[in-house]
Amino acid sequence: MVQYPSMRAELLETLRCLADREYQQRAWVDHNYPPGVLDDSFDEAVHFLFDDTILAENSNATIGVIVEDEKEAGLIAAVCRAIEQVFEASGTELSDQEYINSSEWMNVVEAASFALQMITKEQLSSPV
Repeated sequence: MVQYPSMRAELLETLRCLADREYQQRAWVDHNYPPGVLDDSFDEAVHFLFDDTILAENSNATIGVIVEDEKEAGLIAAVCRAIEQVFEASGTELSDQEYINSSEWMNVVEAASFALQMITKEQLSSPV
C-alpha cells in the first residue's frame, strides 16, 4: 500500500509509455492519441519523474508514498538514470522523435519495461 495510489497509477502509466516504443511513435511523434488522451509526450514523463515528484532526485524518499519498497525505488531510479544519460548525450532541447531515435533511447525503454514488469508482477501476486 502507498499513501497516494493515484500518483502510483500515474507512475505505472508513465512507465507503460516509456516502455512502449510503438506508443511513443504513435502518440508522441504522430500525435495519434488513444481514446481519452488529449495530449502526451516525452515531456509529460520527464515532468512527472523529475519535476512533479522527487522520484528522479531521491526515489527512496517516495517509499510508502508512491512506491511500495526499496526494490521499486531502485527500479524507478534506474529509469531516471537512463533518461539522464539520454540528456547527457543529447541535451534537453531535442524533439520527441530525435530522443526516441537516439542511440541511448533503448536503455530508457528497457529500464522502463523491466521496472513495469517487476512492479506489476509483484502487484498481481500481492494478496488483496
